[in-house]
Amino acid sequence: MRFTKNFIPTLKEVPADAVIASHVLMIRAGLLRMLSAGIYSFLPLGYKVVRKISDIIREEMDAIGGQEFHFPALNPKEIWDATGRVEAFGDILFHVKNREYVLAPTHEEIVAFHAKGAVTSYKDLPQIWYQIQTKFR
Repeated sequence: MRFTKNFIPTLKEVPADAVIASHVLMIRAGLLRMLSAGIYSFLPLGYKVVRKISDIIREEMDAIGGQEFHFPALNPKEIWDATGRVEAFGDILFHVKNREYVLAPTHEEIVAFHAKGAVTSYKDLPQIWYQIQTKFR
């Protein structure tokens, strides 16, 4: 595709809500746009940058024996209750009203859940596990 046909909506003026220099530059360069306070969309050029960074990290992690996981955003609440993090997060943790699930802002509990069921001896270690995915924060 020709560069002139790409969707890269640049801005000349500094956005009023952008304070940090990197934030200003990413918006002005057409990498991302704000939908709502704290909620952004990666535009095509910005998403290409994210994918390139992810590929570099993935390549380096795989080179040292890393194993990539992809965890679900929706987690059973009992896993979070067991660690006390439901209370620790308080009312900022999203709960599904008619089910016992939470929207995970992090995945430490899920990593521990999988490790608890599989890593039974020091002989199973070391393990290098990683993930590259967006989070709710």
